[in-house]
Amino acid sequence: MQIVDFLAPTDVVLGVRAADKHQLLRELSAQAAAGAGLDPDEVAMKLAKREELGSTGVGNGVALPHARIAGLKLPFGFLARLHQAIDFDAIDDQPVDIVFLLLLPETENGEQLNALACAARALRKPERLYSIRNAVDREAVYGAITAD
Repeated sequence: MQIVDFLAPTDVVLGVRAADKHQLLRELSAQAAAGAGLDPDEVAMKLAKREELGSTGVGNGVALPHARIAGLKLPFGFLARLHQAIDFDAIDDQPVDIVFLLLLPETENGEQLNALACAARALRKPERLYSIRNAVDREAVYGAITAD
């Protein structure tokens, strides 16, 4: 599985503003739900429940919030670059400025873990994070996240 399998260029947003993690997840839930044809309140609730288990801030300014959603057939990604980094309770205590939100089908078939692992691998590479942070538009961000 590759990122292009679950992230479309139109599902990349730049300059997202949020005062805190809760506000950010509500805003991104609404946008992702619209793109995936889902109920934004359900998406927000599922993401919040997942965050209660432990922060999805994986370090290096990156968060990978994710949730299983009933009725979703395929993984759906949504990438946001924040205007200003915010506290996300990340494992390295660093603020987050890149958020890759991933919605996954509720049924387990291995695709969920593949999609999550694929996104995590892509966002571990320092040169890719540099490219995402310095891209001038969403097409450049999409190119950076999908580059092999």
